[in-house]
Amino acid sequence: MKTMLNIEGLRKRYGRLEVLRGLDVKIPTGCVTALVGPNAAGKTTLVKAVLGLVRPDGGRIDLDGFTVNGDPTYRERIGYMPQHPAFPENLRVRELIRFIDGLRGVRPAVAGEPFTRQPRDELLPLFGLESSLEKRLGTLSGGTLQRVNAAIAFRFDADLLILDEPTAGLDPLGRARLKDLIRAERNRGATVLITSHVLSELRDLADHLVYLVDGRKRFGGSTAELLRVTETDDLERAVARLMDVESVASVAPVAGDAAAAEVS
Repeated sequence: MKTMLNIEGLRKRYGRLEVLRGLDVKIPTGCVTALVGPNAAGKTTLVKAVLGLVRPDGGRIDLDGFTVNGDPTYRERIGYMPQHPAFPENLRVRELIRFIDGLRGVRPAVAGEPFTRQPRDELLPLFGLESSLEKRLGTLSGGTLQRVNAAIAFRFDADLLILDEPTAGLDPLGRARLKDLIRAERNRGATVLITSHVLSELRDLADHLVYLVDGRKRFGGSTAELLRVTETDDLERAVARLMDVESVASVAPVAGDAAAAEVS
């Protein structure tokens, strides 16, 4: 399977605190990958390193063969949905969208010029935002802000979508529409990386799972393989077994099987 995101030997330290400890992770192309683990496992630092918001102390990050080394152009291929978006409160929703479009270099298509990805305006009614376009961001509820957050992240047909706790604050209808959109993106061939503590939200979405503990990978492979090596039939129970040190000891020998997922 082709790899969209290849991370090798990634290290990051904040003072005496070693957050990433020689991390090796592969995120397959065209799949939904869940990035999970307890608090302080290194998930946020890993995502920030991929986005270029944190400079690693060592290691390598490749996005579809492009080495992330300070050149920001690769970020044009990424859609990012942060858990806590820091939108300017004085802007109206319509103004924010125009601002983001400007940052993305969106302009009308011109004959003879290279193809420019056009924004997906149909996402605004999908998330029920048409009536909020003239409202200031500082006046919106948390759920409406999260819908704005989602509409922006999916707006540009990104090759890689990074979604940090994407369903937080959404009502059932918003969660259902977001899940449908994630499935549609996967069917389009996009790669989706989701960080979440709510495994029930990932049960019917994730094809692949990476589990981090203390800046190291404890498991990386398909969800089907995770269920097999943990001898469970439920994603939540399987991850619970990974969290149990004694259970991990019983899982680890399976890593010798050539057909098994990466287990460390």
